[in-house]
Amino acid sequence: MFLNIAVLFTGGKDSVFAVHKLKDEGFNVKVLISIIPSYEYSMLYHKPHPQVLMLQAYSMGIPLETATVVDPGREEVVLDEVLSRCVRRYGISGLASGAVLSRFQRERFEKIAFKHGLEAIHPNWGVDQKTYLRTLIGYGVRFIIQSITTMGLPHSMLGRVLSAEDVEKILVLSEKYGFNPSFEGGEAETVVVDAPLFKYRLRCEGSIEERSEYEAFFNIKKCCLIPKN
Repeated sequence: MFLNIAVLFTGGKDSVFAVHKLKDEGFNVKVLISIIPSYEYSMLYHKPHPQVLMLQAYSMGIPLETATVVDPGREEVVLDEVLSRCVRRYGISGLASGAVLSRFQRERFEKIAFKHGLEAIHPNWGVDQKTYLRTLIGYGVRFIIQSITTMGLPHSMLGRVLSAEDVEKILVLSEKYGFNPSFEGGEAETVVVDAPLFKYRLRCEGSIEERSEYEAFFNIKKCCLIPKN
């Protein structure tokens, strides 16, 4: 029998790729869990766009459970509450995350999973940072950069689907400026607009907000699902 699992889901490249890898390995992804901070910076969670999450989940045909956090001190409590609901509603026996390098995230997710008797799974953990973006592109994961908070990443990359050539440029820039090439240090956040499991692809429209030389955002104003080719 396949292990029924929930996946912590942000809509970014890591969590979407985790869903694909888990399904490839025979896991039954029963539900996606998205914790949405109402404040701008969180050490534990990204701040995803709620409508994007709903469209991605619909495109993959996987139920989505969401919860909003208004107090940074309750980040783990809220996940604990959502997990309790998901154990009852979906019969999950495992919790997966898209964590690649952050021990801070991994240890806290595992603590909450173990409290509920769940197996903790991290399919992306320990991947080679220099080839990870190439792996994603080669697999068919297509994504845009939604935020940049580091020196060296050009703001012109915001809001457009990255190509293989863009990835090679990012790898060169990461060597020059010293940022993590897979953005695991929070240097950038991404939104996946297409992947093999997507029945439809996303189209996101918005505007670029530049706060400084090192901080800029693609503010999504409208997103919708459109047919694949």
